[in-house]
Amino acid sequence: MEKITHNKPRAVEYPVFADDRGTFAPFINGLKEIAPKSVAVKRMYYVCNDSKGVVRGFHYHKKEWKFFVIVSGSAKFVALNPDKPSEKFQFISSARKNNLIIIPPFYANGWVSLSDNTILVCASSATTQESLKDDKRFDPYKWGDVWTVKAR
Repeated sequence: MEKITHNKPRAVEYPVFADDRGTFAPFINGLKEIAPKSVAVKRMYYVCNDSKGVVRGFHYHKKEWKFFVIVSGSAKFVALNPDKPSEKFQFISSARKNNLIIIPPFYANGWVSLSDNTILVCASSATTQESLKDDKRFDPYKWGDVWTVKAR
């Protein structure tokens, strides 16, 4: 079994069950395999980018954990340690590529919508008030154009 590293951003594929009625996707089914024992979800919210190319980020937290799932559309996520920005974590996710994006504390992170009407469901270890006290914002291009998707 692969050793779980809780201290780095990562994408974890989750199961999707589909039949003639539609789909069911349990993207957080307990936290013990995706975060340290002390982490609890205190807040859930969603974000909708109406247009392709909208950038949200960078922001950074010293205490807060964040978990992201795309339920409509697609997006590119970027996370990096501001003290060591050469180590970038980049993930492409969509409603068809079922990934739970996990961002631990100490990583500046953000995302760009790759399609119109992208909807992101988010879980956080902090309330809105706690998050605002722990929030640091960076220019989205502080570390260059990390938002463009490069062809393979």
